[in-house]
This record gives sequence, structure tokens and C-alpha cells, in this order.
Amino acid sequence: MRVRGAREHNLKNVDVDVPRDALVVFTGVSGSGKSSLAFGTLYAEAQRRYFESVAPYARRLIEQVGVPQVGSIEGLPPAVALQQQRGAPNARSSVGSITTLSSLVRMLYSRTGSYPPGQPMLFAEDFSPNTVQGACPVCHGLGRVYEVTEKSMVPDDSLTIRERAIAAWPPAWHGQNLRDILVTLGYDVDKPWRDLPKKDRDWILFTDEQPTVPVYAGLTPKETKAALKRGAEPSYQGTFTGARRYVLHTFAHTQSALMKKRVSRFMVGSDCPACKGKRLKQEALLVTFAGLDIAEFSRLPLTRLTELLEPIARGVWPETDTDTDSHVLNEKARRAATAKRVAAGGSAHKAAPDVRRTPNLSGEKRAAAERIAADLLERLVTLTDLGLGYLSLDRATPTLSSGELQRLRLATQLASQLFGVVYVLDEPSAGLHPADSEALFVALQRLKSAGNSLFVIEHDLHMMRRADWLVDVGPAAGEAGGEVLYSGPPEGLAAIEASQTRRHLFATRARSRRRPRVARDWLRLAGITRNNLHGIDVAFPLGCFTTVTGISGSGKSSLVSQALPELVAARLGRLFDDGGDEDQDPLLARVETPAGGHIVAGMETVKRLVRVDQKPIGRTPRSNLATYTGLFDHVRKLFADTPAARKRRYGAGRFSFNVAQGRCPTCEGEGFVSVELLFLPSVFTSCSTCHGSRYNPQTLEIEWHGKNIADVLAMSVDTACAFFAAEPAVMRALTVLRDIGLGYLRLGQPATELSGGEAQRIKLATELQRAHHADTLYILDEPTTGLHPADVDRLMTQLQGLVDAGNTVVVVEHDMRVAADSDWVIDIGPGAGEDGGRIVVAGEPHVVARHADSRTAHYLREAV
Repeated sequence: MRVRGAREHNLKNVDVDVPRDALVVFTGVSGSGKSSLAFGTLYAEAQRRYFESVAPYARRLIEQVGVPQVGSIEGLPPAVALQQQRGAPNARSSVGSITTLSSLVRMLYSRTGSYPPGQPMLFAEDFSPNTVQGACPVCHGLGRVYEVTEKSMVPDDSLTIRERAIAAWPPAWHGQNLRDILVTLGYDVDKPWRDLPKKDRDWILFTDEQPTVPVYAGLTPKETKAALKRGAEPSYQGTFTGARRYVLHTFAHTQSALMKKRVSRFMVGSDCPACKGKRLKQEALLVTFAGLDIAEFSRLPLTRLTELLEPIARGVWPETDTDTDSHVLNEKARRAATAKRVAAGGSAHKAAPDVRRTPNLSGEKRAAAERIAADLLERLVTLTDLGLGYLSLDRATPTLSSGELQRLRLATQLASQLFGVVYVLDEPSAGLHPADSEALFVALQRLKSAGNSLFVIEHDLHMMRRADWLVDVGPAAGEAGGEVLYSGPPEGLAAIEASQTRRHLFATRARSRRRPRVARDWLRLAGITRNNLHGIDVAFPLGCFTTVTGISGSGKSSLVSQALPELVAARLGRLFDDGGDEDQDPLLARVETPAGGHIVAGMETVKRLVRVDQKPIGRTPRSNLATYTGLFDHVRKLFADTPAARKRRYGAGRFSFNVAQGRCPTCEGEGFVSVELLFLPSVFTSCSTCHGSRYNPQTLEIEWHGKNIADVLAMSVDTACAFFAAEPAVMRALTVLRDIGLGYLRLGQPATELSGGEAQRIKLATELQRAHHADTLYILDEPTTGLHPADVDRLMTQLQGLVDAGNTVVVVEHDMRVAADSDWVIDIGPGAGEDGGRIVVAGEPHVVARHADSRTAHYLREAV
């Protein structure tokens, strides 16, 4: 493939040739232009050419990536992109649905399941909780039912109504209005809630009546009574709404995700009594295969499903037992044995599920079952080979990491058996333990062997070394990048002096490591239970840098990102909130069981908890790097302090694109407008009034050192560091952003354009610019995601600096260079899912590297 004149984003009129039918790895520091070349140019042009053959009306229904800025591309086949993106969060979407395995499972139960006597055969749709035919009629396929109770709406019954005892009512004026209406209606708003008559409490909370009455705002109950008696003119007429009615109506009709989340707190959820949380109608749940209903089947880890289906696919059927009572007894015995094994520290899964209830099938049904089982097994083996065997078919998509999602899509492509296409992958090794990366490489080779080309953006050194061809982009990020430094076989990069990749790819030996710090104390946790953690004890050294390792699904995040912050936050007197997903319906969110266990010792010296995750810093283009870090406040004050601004009486708010006075009236500060085309996708184009600047002409006339406010937002962090060098308030944030490896980002870069790793590092930079507090516990989940090895070194310098300042840092990581540079390593495993969840070994890196039972040890030895 020959690319000529690529100018997308920061690419500088790039010419490059890359081979087809090969594994091509694109390398370079974060922000160098790798994605602009692989996705923004090659994939975008392949997609554009394909869509030219599609009917205009159909094109309108497909999301398109746009026309790339490129002179020409020759020899470009059709392309498939596998990016690290979540898509729309939807708890009804699951591992089974995005891999299409659920369709096969529903067919398996429909055609070959064991039906109760007299029940007619069901169609595949009857086994889906997302269809009217299959969903439980009580919970509508949610698996949970919700009610609004007095306890949920009035958490503190010692308060009076005036003291806002009814927490479910709206805040601010609307809530005051409802309290004033109760005064008019004659209810005592100054008596503790628990002392009110039950009849009054029930009416206030649960009535569907909506009386409209005169309201005398600001008057006492006594004065209100007198005003009513003499027929005084009221402030206004107010309509009453009961607390439960308000909660349900707001939840059903509000367009605000924040309001929906707020009122959902007053809705108490429990497993649906009809389906017991299984989401399906009873007729579907009565059908079994291998002694399991379809909900139980879908909850098994993929590795267990493989064990179950493997003999059936070969035509080897176990003994049958159609006696339901016998099955129940067998199931009780199996569960008792499982509980005994777990209590003894063993795996919850010893053998394949009990399959003795499978009935005597007809020859036709047996043939169908064997065929469907073989198809399922082929797909399942691919998923388990990719290190995803710990997942289950019913695992909700929003609970998966972007790396897990991408590997699920990769497995689907392996099953599609396409030929002659280009697969463009964005860091497929992200979130993968080195032990799982081997299977990933084998999967990629399968795609290549089938006659396809692979374009992979990667920071993993092992993947670079095994590539057929390397394209190194750089030399630095942003404006200092955008050039192809090298295109050829991996070994040729050794001669390219300007390449930052070269130094790490051809390092002859591990760099010298500092001596591990000695713990000043230990934070000890005992009896931790969460997901696959079954009563483990663990100790984190305080005043040290700790890395928690283990294969994907072993329980690292359950311990470090869930159990640890929950327990520490509780001891600090704070409510732990993982943030959830703002776009997701709160009632569809996964119900998490709080972590069990307790902190035994060490909290005396932990004063603060800072958890830095990879959730987005904002959901709209109005949130950006400058606004999130707070540096934009200082910049706007600088503009407001200029003589020209003072003369016009422009305050700092004038320079915000969210304020009507200063922003462009046409695009309302967005910088772009949407152009609706009848049979084509909507096109977003730069606003014709402000030309993308977001501000009106009067605001742009104000300049600070020769630049207007739009010019500043267009600057990269590196450029802004030079421009604001004499302004300490602005430099505090800029310096940290640059030092943490984000110098290539623009100050006005919308939050929607940032990766999860970039969002996490922006959050970390925001924390680092604050006055340093000692005795803080910092928790990070895979902070090196999306980072080039050169950027990892810069990040580690910042994190080690936090520890040197008297803090404790705990990270979950797969990067063995990070683990080798730690003071302490805790390895969890030995396997994934129920085969993990235990502490394999804990100690200094060189100790863990020698441990025989650790799957991490071999890879850590290479880095120590």
C-alpha cells in the first residue's frame, strides 16, 4: 500500500509504503501521529471507498469516520477497525450478545432442550430477556423489581419536614414549595417525622392526589392559618405532589442523567420474585440443557462451558436422569461440596457441571445438539485462548474494560473467516498480562494466515519485535511529531537515531534499579471478599510503591480498585462512589455487592484517599483539558485584567465559551454546527460565523501578549508552557501535564476526544498540581495504558515523587518494567475467575521473580 501526502491531524505530508498480507505495527510516543496514520488515514479512506458503493439512504444509517486529508493511497483493500471504545453503555448488552454466542445458546435450548411434559416447543426468541416473548412479565427482563419505601424516602425520621426529613423531595425552591403547601393543608412541618400520625405520613409520601391550594410564602404556620381564615391574597397557587409520585415521575420523564441518578437512590431494588433475577418467563426457565436452565448456563465462566460442551460436540453423552427430584438432590450435594472446597481454599469449580438431567434425545435432536455444541465450542476456544475464559455470557458490557471489549470483537472476526481485508487494531495487548499476550499473537497470526493484512498500533515491545514490518512515527508528540521516521523490518529501526522507540526496543540489558524502600508501617486487610476474592488477607506497605500483578481476571481490580478503596473510605468516614456510568440508566446498572472483610491495622497514618480511574473527564465537547484542570480559570482572569478588557468592563466570565455574552451566538460556543443532508449522514463543519473559535468578534478583540482566547485554547501544552512561562498560577497545571507526558494535547481538546488512559493521566495531573499532602493513599488501575515506554518512564518519575513526599501508591499493572521498579509486588492468581482470587506471592520484585507458582515470575525476571 502506497500512501502519499497524508496530512490528517499532525501528519506532515507523509509518504509511506507498507506491505499487504503482513503484521504491520505502528509505533511512536503518545500523540506522535500513529492513530492519525492508521485510523485517521488508512482506515478512513478504506471505509470511504467502500461506502461509495452503498446506496445513499443506507449510508445515512451508518456512522462514518469522515474523509481523510491525504493525496493518494494505492493498493488499499477493504478495512475493519477494532478500536478501544465502549460505544453506548447498555446493561442489556452482554458478552453473549456482542459475540453473537447468545443466539446459538438460545437455538440450543429451543431445539434440543429438555421440556417439561406437555409444554410446547419454544422459539429462540422465547429465551431472550430482551424480547417481549421471552422477558419475565413482572420485571420486564430486568431481573429486579423496584419500590419506593418510607425508609428510602425518609432516611432520618428524627428530622422535621421543615428540616427536610423527606430526602426524596426535590432540593431548592421546588422542595420549599411542597413544604409550604403542606403548611396550607394543615400538616405539622415542625414535629419530628416519627411523631406524626401514620395516616398523615402515608398520605404525604404515597398519595396520588394533587390538590392545588393557596401558598403564603415566608409565613409561619400560625400566620398562614390566619391568612387563610381572613381570605388574604396568596403568593401563588401551588400544586402538591406526593414524594413517591415525584420520584417515579422524575425517573420516567427527566432528560437529566444527574436527576435520574439522584431519584434512583430512593428506589429500593430486589431480585424479581417471579424469575428470581433470571430475567426470563417461567416457560423458558423450565427448559433445561445439561441439567441447567439457560440463565444458569449463561452464568458459567466460558472455560466451564467449554468443559461442558466438549464431550457433547464429539457425540459423547453422559448418563441421563429425567427425575427432577433426583436432580435437585444432586444439585444440593454439588453445592455443598463446592462450599466445602472454597472453605478449604480450593477452586469453586472442580469439574464440569452436572449433566445428568439431559433426557434421552431423539436422533434428530442429538444431531442438532452436537452441531450447535460444536459451533459454540469453536468460538469458545478462541475466547479462552485470548485470555477471556473467566468471563461469562451474561457479563454486562458496561462492566468490561476497553481491552476486553476489543478482544471479544477480535474473536468475532476470527469466526467470520473474512479474506483479503485490512484489520486495524488499537493496542490489542492493553490490559493483558504478558502470559496472555502469546495467545493474542497466535490469534493475529491466524487472521494473517487467512489472507488478511494487520495494522496494529502498539506500545508492547514483544509485539514490536515479532512484527513483519514496523512504522515508527515521531520523533515526539503533537507538532513535534507527525513524521515517519522508519518503515521497514523491525531490526532496521536500530539505525534510526531520532527514534524514541529504538532505545527501548534494542536495550541490551535492564536499566539499573534503585533499592526498594522500607515500609514505615503496613495497611493490613483481613477476610476480603469481592467477586472472586474469597476471604483473603493482604498487607500493603505504607510509604512505598506497590504493584499488584496477575493474569487478566485474576482479581487484581476487585482488590485494588474496589475492596481497598471501599474499606479505606469507610474508615475515613467517606462514602465510596465509583462514579458509575453517567450515561447508563441507574436501574440497569450492575448491582455490586459491597466488599466484605475489614482493615486490621495501619489506618493511623492514612489521612486521605485518592483513586484515579480511567472514566471520562466529561461527556460533552464543552469539557476539556483546560476546564478540568482549572488552569482556564487563571487564563480567563489574565484576559480580564488586560487594559482593553477593563475598559470594556469584561469580567473573567466573558472569556468562557459557556457564557452567552462572550460566545458565538450561531454555534453557542460549540465551534461547529451540524449540517443535515437528506440521504447522507449529518456533517459536522466548522461554524461559519466564528470559524471554530467558539467566541464572538468582540471577545476575540481582547488579546494577551498578542494572542486572543481562542488562540490560547488551540495551543498544545508544550506551546503554552513557553507562552505562560512567567505566570506561576497557570504554569502549576501546565508543568505537571507536560511532565506526565501530555505535552502534545491541546488546552481546548474536548473530553470526547480523549482516551481512557489520557483521562486518567489528566486526573492525576490535576491531583499532582495541588499542594502535596503526606499520608495520602493513591490508587491507580493500569496507569500505563496507552503509553509508549518513554512516556512510562516520565509517569513513573511523577509517581515515585509522590512516594518520596511521604505518600503511598498502589497500582494495578501488567507492565513488568513498572513492577520491577516497585518497592513491593503482590501477585494474585494463579489463574483467572474462580481459579484466581488468591495471593500467590508478595515481596520485593526480585523475590516474586523467583517464585515457582507465579505466572508473573517468568516475565518479571526479564525486567528485574
